[in-house]
Amino acid sequence: MKLRPMGIEGAWEITPQQHGDSRGQFLEWYRSDRLAEAVGHPLRLAQGNISVSARNVVRGIHFADVPPGQAKYVTCVRGAVLDVVVDLRVGSPTFGQWESVRLDDVDRRAVYLAEGLGHGFCALTDDATLSYLCSTMYNPSVEHAVNPLDEELGIEWPSETPLLSARDAAAPTLAQARASGLLPDHDTCRRRVAALDAEQPDGR
Repeated sequence: MKLRPMGIEGAWEITPQQHGDSRGQFLEWYRSDRLAEAVGHPLRLAQGNISVSARNVVRGIHFADVPPGQAKYVTCVRGAVLDVVVDLRVGSPTFGQWESVRLDDVDRRAVYLAEGLGHGFCALTDDATLSYLCSTMYNPSVEHAVNPLDEELGIEWPSETPLLSARDAAAPTLAQARASGLLPDHDTCRRRVAALDAEQPDGR
């Protein structure tokens, strides 16, 4: 597999090598050793999620308090989505910027997001199915959202009629979330990642 650092620190695009013949296909969509080598520490697997969405559904932009934070490893096992990473870390050089990757059941790419980054996606097909590996368990008291249609963010969603949950539609804008102190701090996120790196026996 190939791991490519994205333009936002802490985000990686992973492209697996697929092996196919008349029987079907085989691929490694996740390798703990390769990811740890790239990001400096293993992904602690605390929870696995499946999300199924109809076409034009937009979910996000979701993030968690740091600490504890929640790193994610996301792939699309059926259909296709436009997956979006947003830098919500106040003080980051790329604060407020976003980057997208098409995840689908053809190229079978994945995206890794470090603690403090925001995540969202738009379903490009019906029954678009995402699989998430998460570093912490679901805890609604530390999880938040920024409105995915915020004009300041300016995310170019590939739908003229995005379908949002009531929670996401009512989420604050980036400016409102920052003013209320809801967003993670870049230095705090870096210290959190550094602490995870320091726990590795080889010092990575």
